[in-house]
Amino acid sequence: MPAVTVNSSKSIVLVINSLQGAGAERFVLTIGSAFAALGFDVHVLRFDAKVEFALPDNLTYHLIDYQGYRWLPKGQIRYRVFANTIDRYITKHIGAPVLILSNLERADHVLCYSRLSNIIHVIHSTLSLYYDLVNCAHRDKQIAKLKQVYSKHPCVCVSDGVKDDFVTLFGKTLSVTTIHNPIDQVHIRHLAEAFVPDYKDYLIHVGSFKRAKRHDILINAYAKTSQNIPLLLAGQGKLEKDIKSLIVQLGLQDKVIMLGFCENAFPYVKHARCKILTSDREGCPLVLSEALALDVPVISTDCQSGPREILDAHQLMPVNNIEAIAAKMEQAMRSPEKFSGVFNNEVLPENIAKAYLRFATVPLPVSQAGV
Repeated sequence: MPAVTVNSSKSIVLVINSLQGAGAERFVLTIGSAFAALGFDVHVLRFDAKVEFALPDNLTYHLIDYQGYRWLPKGQIRYRVFANTIDRYITKHIGAPVLILSNLERADHVLCYSRLSNIIHVIHSTLSLYYDLVNCAHRDKQIAKLKQVYSKHPCVCVSDGVKDDFVTLFGKTLSVTTIHNPIDQVHIRHLAEAFVPDYKDYLIHVGSFKRAKRHDILINAYAKTSQNIPLLLAGQGKLEKDIKSLIVQLGLQDKVIMLGFCENAFPYVKHARCKILTSDREGCPLVLSEALALDVPVISTDCQSGPREILDAHQLMPVNNIEAIAAKMEQAMRSPEKFSGVFNNEVLPENIAKAYLRFATVPLPVSQAGV
């Protein structure tokens, strides 16, 4: 077991289900490293052992296995018991953290029952879309349940669109603000030099094969273009087989290249003619800012939240509109420079970490206070 931190007044805990995934998991590692650089002792506490990332060595990692609590009834009872376990573990092995960031659904539903201080929920998704509240048969009941979860502690939304949706659902009585995702441009540029891809002149999409990413729309739109350059897909997920079948159905086997899971996809992004995103919902997609950090042109669907806060209007496409997406893809193939953008230095990790500290009214460690 990790030893109790000697100076718990410098401890920050980041809680997430696992380190297998995409945006929120990368957020945890990036913001954690930024807090560490500011002089804090940073602990990542997860509920599942799965890891898909190279883990920074300036963070301390903890595991409390959620599987051992599945014998309890799902819902309030299980979450309360598990929250008590987490509270005891943190108190014994870490101390009294100055800040705890809860990330994603499971952590939020557990930590709303925590008795520890200084907890903030980081809202990574547009909740009304994530929970499909438009088509939900018991919409009011579901919103009431979610309000119970997010009314216990302050909340940070990763985009203004996510915040607007949050306020629409729960009203203006809850403590909430917007802080965008951190992007470590220096590290990204370093990773992008790891290798030179075998492919030349291509479009690229990076993202898990799940419904929200709408690979089906991407492939159908690509089929309507001249296909004069290939389309590379980096990622994995439960819909991967369906997308492979669609590619075969449309006769695109020689044009669409599935790279599978890439621990480091940045070299592929760096050498792409254009990065594309066709999601129908996002929070604040890291992949867009990461492409801009590499000076790569970008086009994206204009989701309810996220892309419009990162890109200019001419880089955006209507959601779920295959014809419009195909037209924009064709332009990007022929004149990618038209879709170049400017990286926003305000989202560098240190700036974002300090924004969280200001919102939580946590001072910098004495050694950093004058920096």
